[in-house]
Amino acid sequence: MHYDYDVAIVGAGPAGTTTALYAARDGLKVVLIDKKKFPRDKICGDAISGKSIIYLRELGLLEQLRQVPHKVVYGVIFSSPNTSSIKIYFQPNKANNELHGFICRRIEFDNLLFQTARKELDTLEEAPVEDLLVENDQVIGVRVKRENGALQDITAKVVVGADGFSSVVARKLGIYELDPDHHLVATRAYYRGVTGLNDSIELHYIKDILPGYFWIFPADDGLANVGLGMVHSKLKKKGIRLRQAHTAATQHPFFRERFKTAELVDDIQGWNLPVGSKRRRIHGNGFLLVGDAAGLIDPFTGEGIGNAMCSGKIAAQVLTEVCPGKDYSAQALRAYPARLWRRLGPELRLAYQLQRVGRLWPLINLVVSKAQRNEDVKQWIADMMAGNVPKSELTNPLTYLKLFFK
Repeated sequence: MHYDYDVAIVGAGPAGTTTALYAARDGLKVVLIDKKKFPRDKICGDAISGKSIIYLRELGLLEQLRQVPHKVVYGVIFSSPNTSSIKIYFQPNKANNELHGFICRRIEFDNLLFQTARKELDTLEEAPVEDLLVENDQVIGVRVKRENGALQDITAKVVVGADGFSSVVARKLGIYELDPDHHLVATRAYYRGVTGLNDSIELHYIKDILPGYFWIFPADDGLANVGLGMVHSKLKKKGIRLRQAHTAATQHPFFRERFKTAELVDDIQGWNLPVGSKRRRIHGNGFLLVGDAAGLIDPFTGEGIGNAMCSGKIAAQVLTEVCPGKDYSAQALRAYPARLWRRLGPELRLAYQLQRVGRLWPLINLVVSKAQRNEDVKQWIADMMAGNVPKSELTNPLTYLKLFFK
């Protein structure tokens, strides 16, 4: 059959736009579709990690990022339930020699990506996907609702679901799942006037919200992105109300003084984070899932943009190989999950192991205390964050257990 496009991408966040830009630059005919009009906000911690910077540089967008409102950060402060803390500075690696990351509000960051895509490929805004087009068990396109309410069918050799944790693509295919043990719930709010902000992001492990963490990220214009994240199943088991827990964290004795004169700029909002501690079905006949739709968020830190962009690049590479042919089946697209898990699997497994360690507050106290006194432990954490730890170590928990407990 004749297709309108090689690839139709649903969702124009970091995963979708990354997929679109790489695929279009490799010669594919691409349409990028989003239900919202840009610029639009997205609930997020707003951290642009070292992994994200790799893809921004490859796409020629790093200097453009420096031109929009942002805050440069150089490290991470971790604190344990007993209020001990360590500061870990970002380290360079083979793929990224930057010694810093960015905090860039998603209303700015996503708009930068989308406006770049608009110049290079077809885009549709305010066009929610109403249904998938399926023929003989093969996805062949999407049906979208335009601004005037009219329905439009768009055919494509492959449809990419980049539409977040509640992915319409995954739901229409019957493969959406919300596993409480592999799902985080989080809050986010912007404050003005939080004291003690510096050149680092902060992750605090408070006993009352374990397994979870409270974050304070310095943003542009004197703002702070503040939130907390918890494993969904543990939240329900403990009967914790997330919004109340967020407010309580700001009044914790360790933080109360810092928030004494702080002003809540907007409402405390919540969202869901499907984490990569579980392998989900992310491809099939005529479709791929990327980013949050594929459940790739780091189980330990809750960071998702870097993994989303990574999945977008890998998806684009596979699409570039498959779309010139005539077979767009699950078998033809099987290289995508294979390459993705080969790239991200060891990191995600380690992050899940660290998340499980984080459920035991005495162990967090021990690890932070050990890192305060032992430069080898501190350097290992820095290398792990930078991706400098060999995969053989990432897949063997005995390696770091010996380091922490020797």
